[in-house]
Amino acid sequence: MPRMARFPMRLPLMFEPLRQMFRPRGPQRPLPAVPPGTRWYAIGDIHGRLDLFEAVIDAIEQDDARAPAAESTVVLLGDLVDRGPDSAGVVRRAREWQAERRVRLLAGNHEEMFLYALEDVAVLRHFLRHGGRETALSYGIPRADYDKASLEELQGLLAAALPDEDRRFLSAAKNYIVAGDYLFVHAGIAPQVPLDEQEAHHLRWIREPFLDHAEPHDHFVVHGHTITETIDERSNRIGIDTGAYRSGCLTALVLEGTTRRTIQAVERNGSVIIEHGGHRP
Repeated sequence: MPRMARFPMRLPLMFEPLRQMFRPRGPQRPLPAVPPGTRWYAIGDIHGRLDLFEAVIDAIEQDDARAPAAESTVVLLGDLVDRGPDSAGVVRRAREWQAERRVRLLAGNHEEMFLYALEDVAVLRHFLRHGGRETALSYGIPRADYDKASLEELQGLLAAALPDEDRRFLSAAKNYIVAGDYLFVHAGIAPQVPLDEQEAHHLRWIREPFLDHAEPHDHFVVHGHTITETIDERSNRIGIDTGAYRSGCLTALVLEGTTRRTIQAVERNGSVIIEHGGHRP
């Protein structure tokens, strides 16, 4: 009996490792949210797909009209140009949309290359190898002139073809936008670096170590730049570049309060359809 009497006192010690395993580790972080009374639409990398862009614009305007009254803002996450067939049309339509409603543009690495290519022949060569050829042709440079031009001549043709309005629009793009707990940026951020110390190169070009960083950032990051087959949602970031120019899928993320939902323009059998994703806390 004495041995049995001691057994209940030891029983809690046997389960202590299990209690430690399942005990909450520190306070739970609150869900990220945009400011009350606002709704934000973030659109991933368009890359010259005017058809998909037009479909997303229509879907966003319909969504905004049906939703409860709120101050709504559209954020274009950059890379409007290159690779796809109608970069000129995408830039023109983005400018027109900005004249109609609150639309804010972030600078992508392809906008950076495009603008620098007008001044530096070495950058122009790099730009043309990464989708800039399609951009140049979309601005009306004849294919025959493009094929026979030297780099210096092509630089002059491109500078002459680019409307001043488009150049000013692209040059005015921001590196990042903050909305409540969210940070909108083209590529990502350097982990553990304060926002006001981030370099433009990181914001427009970074992949690693940002993509594999699992710890919380000061803000929940919404970004494009890195193509994924589906939306890349992690505990500290969400990537919405679904490769529109090659996949035929352009993604918009809708943020309201602590909820997230999606609007996607998807090319199927020669036509474009709109698909809506449900609420995600």
